[in-house]
Amino acid sequence: MKRHLKSILAVLAFTLWAIQIAWVSFESIAADADKGVEGVKPVTEIDRQIDDNAQRSLAEGRRIFRFDTFGDEAFWGDAIQLHQSIQGERFGGVGPGVGPGAALDAGLKVDVDALPPELVESLRNGQVDLTDPANTLALLKANAVVGVTGIFDSSGNLRSMGIQCALCHSTVDDSFAPGIGHRLDGWANRDLNVGAIINLSSDLSAVAKLLGISEGAVRAVLAAWGPGKFDAALLLDGKGFRPDGKTAATLIPPAFGLAGVNLHTWTGWGSVPHWNAFVANLEMHGKGTFFDPRLKDSTQFPVAARAGFDNVRSDPDLISAKLPDLHFYQLAIPAPKPPEGSFDQNAALRGKQVFESKAKCATCHVPPTFTEPGWNMHTAEEIGIDDFQASRSPDKRYRTSPLKGLWTHSKGGFYHDGRFATLRDVVDHYNNHFGLSLSEQEQMDLTEYLKSL
Repeated sequence: MKRHLKSILAVLAFTLWAIQIAWVSFESIAADADKGVEGVKPVTEIDRQIDDNAQRSLAEGRRIFRFDTFGDEAFWGDAIQLHQSIQGERFGGVGPGVGPGAALDAGLKVDVDALPPELVESLRNGQVDLTDPANTLALLKANAVVGVTGIFDSSGNLRSMGIQCALCHSTVDDSFAPGIGHRLDGWANRDLNVGAIINLSSDLSAVAKLLGISEGAVRAVLAAWGPGKFDAALLLDGKGFRPDGKTAATLIPPAFGLAGVNLHTWTGWGSVPHWNAFVANLEMHGKGTFFDPRLKDSTQFPVAARAGFDNVRSDPDLISAKLPDLHFYQLAIPAPKPPEGSFDQNAALRGKQVFESKAKCATCHVPPTFTEPGWNMHTAEEIGIDDFQASRSPDKRYRTSPLKGLWTHSKGGFYHDGRFATLRDVVDHYNNHFGLSLSEQEQMDLTEYLKSL
């Protein structure tokens, strides 16, 4: 009997020990899981390959986004000779040249982390002549102008220039001075006056020939854009102005918070990699491959059809191999959180309830991406506006734009063309269009919630 009891006790002791070991192991695994991806070490070779590939792609995508011209200097330098107007006749170019002050006024940004220490000190002490093109050339040599690359010969003379994705889709935090600071990739540069910068060129005959209009007419179109706007459809349909006489250009959108978002651009031309290829080839004028048979439609896209933009083939192709890493980097850029104190937290909590219930905003702006999963497109009639911009795209609809980070690009207004000056104006529009009967307090709360995203 004693022997039998001892056996039972031994079995119970072993069982308790095994349970304890299992529980400790479970807690260890759970703790590792709680640490997130960084706290879990790869356990197989394929895990290591995936992690290594992700890190490599992220770093290479960042480099491409910030510094790769895709060979577009053949257009910006060779064709329209923009660099000649920037350096001015004193340095072998044309005209007075562009000093750093004028460049900043045009919305160009300076990466403070790329500046040599001695230049930083000179700027801090006010010892840099912001009217002298020589100092603009110094910034270009330091590769400090966000989204712009100066190409210099062995003697240090500027012989060409190119642009990058970051020109329109990055800004800086102004930590050093207005327009000078640390990079903010993915933010829309709503200060950038693209039209005015292109108009600096003394020779826009290449653009005039493509559009089939005079150079003077080209310059009038560009001058109408203003800060923060660009017209990606101009070189497709040739429409420089809306029927009401306003510019046909649209606001530069952000390039952050795109993970999980299907269609890109205000009018949903295609996915993010489609638009990257579109812009790199047709807008930046890089050297690559692009195929979109929809551009063969000579009625909707007469300029594109005439130019053969539906099937672009360059040799060598300087774009296609870079699209995967570029896409990966863009998907990794999160929408920035609003600054503390920039919205009323209590009102935002009430506004969230309005957003999800009475106002029915979440029907289309589905959290957490705040756009519809799937084909996130709507007709102009559905959202209560004109169809001019929608009619310039293949689907002839407007995309449900993601809402996170709205606070970063309030300058210039809201909607594709900035027709609504404030978020409250947007709320008022939908309240009237859908007959929501929101009270004044509900509209105020909803506005605060939008500011909190």
